[in-house]
Amino acid sequence: MADVAIIVPTLRRPESLERALRSLFAQTGVADRLSEIVVVDNDPAGSAAPGVEALRRLAPWPLVYVHAARPGVATARNAGLAATRAPLIAFLDDDEAASSGWLAALLKAREITGADAVFGPITGRAPEAVPWLKPYLERFFGREGPASTGLIDTPYGCGNSLMLRATALPGPAPFDAASDQAGGEDDVLFAALQSRGGRFGWAAEARVEEFAPAHRATLKYALARAFAYGQGPSQTAAASRDWPAVLRWMIIGAGQAVVWGAGAAVLALIRSPKRADLYDRTARGVGKLLWMKGLEPHFYGARELARLEAVKA
Repeated sequence: MADVAIIVPTLRRPESLERALRSLFAQTGVADRLSEIVVVDNDPAGSAAPGVEALRRLAPWPLVYVHAARPGVATARNAGLAATRAPLIAFLDDDEAASSGWLAALLKAREITGADAVFGPITGRAPEAVPWLKPYLERFFGREGPASTGLIDTPYGCGNSLMLRATALPGPAPFDAASDQAGGEDDVLFAALQSRGGRFGWAAEARVEEFAPAHRATLKYALARAFAYGQGPSQTAAASRDWPAVLRWMIIGAGQAVVWGAGAAVLALIRSPKRADLYDRTARGVGKLLWMKGLEPHFYGARELARLEAVKA
């Protein structure tokens, strides 16, 4: 009956990783279902190894350590998948902490909906954000969905999700490593799943908290991410060579950039805290316009990858 593995990619966040793992050790109602927790250390130096080893004695289930030395979110997820044969895969990010009934709620939602991929709500936390930005940032790092569990039309991101491996994660490396630093690897994955007739579900009770550290709890970081999110629809359409869809998304983006940009300018003049939300919408609109290769912001270990490439050179 042990048919579920949890994959936790991590990159130089020892305290955050410990919080995430301790929340997984406290899961209830899944004792006979969880086969292992796989930690994928994406730091070239393997810095997470001592912390994982120290926590191993506390783990109620096997705690597997994998070192994926090349930084990149897609590479890390693929490495985690290679370390387990479980037919059901749950993903928790290292900056998240799961509620005690998180995994049980995801499993129940999948049974109810029959979905290939199930997602849950996220409560954003930005304790070190400046006061006027904090409400926006906590919404930005969080996500909400329907009030009740059921099927949904649009997928969310991989953080806080459960997937049926055979249909949602086909092949040995389903995440595109070309998205390692820019992100968006889940957009391509889910677009392909949807084209194959895959279904998405929502687990209303599968809540996690996501904690934004000080260097990410800034307007600059959030808007860079918002721009990248905006690029997603256009890039996904371009990847499938659906040029009419690319043009449609670009037109939508242009309208959003003009309308929300004008609104943001007005709110900026009166110093309204609500201006952050319009900055966000404007950035997403611009992203739909400027989706081309080479314009992607880089996150997810870009600095570590640059150092690694410099050493090789």
